[in-house]
Amino acid sequence: MGTPATEPSEPLFRGYAGRLLVTVSLGWTLLQGGRLVLSPLLPTISADLGLSHAQAGFAFTVLWGLYAVLQYPSGRLSDQLSRKTLLVAGLSLAAVGFVLLGVAGSYAWFLVGAAVAGTGVGLYPTPVRAFLSDLFVERRGQAFGLHTAAGDLGGLLAAGLATLVLAVATWRWAFLPVVLALAVVTLAVHRWSREPYELRRVDLAVRETGRRLLGAGGFRGLLVAYMLYSMVWQSTSAFLPTFLLVGKGFSPAVANAGFGVYFLVGAVVKPAAGGLADRVPRGLLAASLLTLAAVTMAVVLVVRSPLLVGLGVVVFAAGLMAFPPVMQAFLMDAFPTASMGGDLGGMRSMYVAVGALGPTLVGLVADATSFTVGFALLVGCLAVSTVLVLVVVR
Repeated sequence: MGTPATEPSEPLFRGYAGRLLVTVSLGWTLLQGGRLVLSPLLPTISADLGLSHAQAGFAFTVLWGLYAVLQYPSGRLSDQLSRKTLLVAGLSLAAVGFVLLGVAGSYAWFLVGAAVAGTGVGLYPTPVRAFLSDLFVERRGQAFGLHTAAGDLGGLLAAGLATLVLAVATWRWAFLPVVLALAVVTLAVHRWSREPYELRRVDLAVRETGRRLLGAGGFRGLLVAYMLYSMVWQSTSAFLPTFLLVGKGFSPAVANAGFGVYFLVGAVVKPAAGGLADRVPRGLLAASLLTLAAVTMAVVLVVRSPLLVGLGVVVFAAGLMAFPPVMQAFLMDAFPTASMGGDLGGMRSMYVAVGALGPTLVGLVADATSFTVGFALLVGCLAVSTVLVLVVVR
């Protein structure tokens, strides 16, 4: 399953492959923007709907949990059907979920919107990475870096959109521009992709994929490492603005700016990290990035100066956000070509599902103690993840 790869000499953004790289990456920007805009809006949403930190964290767990569950089946389906089928379905369903979030009048309906949005977004990322792997072989790390950076632009979009909407309207209007833009991207993928739509029964081969991923010690170690990383990413993506607002006492504008900077740094470092991963040992680079993130988050927890906290968030984001393109290129090299979509999806289902527990855990700890204690747990997750990666790649 797949489309012809680009020639190594062809510029990355030229031709059929380049046009689709830009299009599907824009789709990822919008999906991330629609999902992540919940974070800077969270204090306002919580006040409007009467949510505790634990309830808000559980809503993120629902969103991320369903996203996680669908990583494997979406990857397997994209291997057996077509990437295009899954991409268009994911974009369309996510748009419906964002509409439901925007009109939710109670916590129950808010959870329904989160579930539908999580399902739609969950159908997209594994097929799109497999799609890019079909298109780019020699420069797979670079393509992954550029694509994953597009997701961080979604975080930047979310911060700006939330700040603008809260200044002129209610939080509910934040989803409208995302839904309209998603409709345009969905139409572009429909028209430009040369793949057909395919709908038929598919054997998910769960047992065979599980044996490949869990039968090798290296894959098991990397899976646990990625689970811990995912808990950190999902928790900081959910609660960083609230941590800066409540835990550090900054103003809402500063908290939202910090959230935007977090993703702006990711958009800058991911292409660079992906390109570097094509030239240096990927495993050691991944471990170095995790170490950088752990050390700087520990510093952020103890300093009070806005300047030092801001610098710490920048360096922390650089380490944390540069990790995915490096590790995902490492994994795609290791997976069999015929099943790499399903294999990556299977691993993503497991590590994102466990990671989805992170926001609920941090929310519960914050309700019981403080956000500082909750984020200190994340530092420990990064430290253990670093050790596991080093053990595998030594």
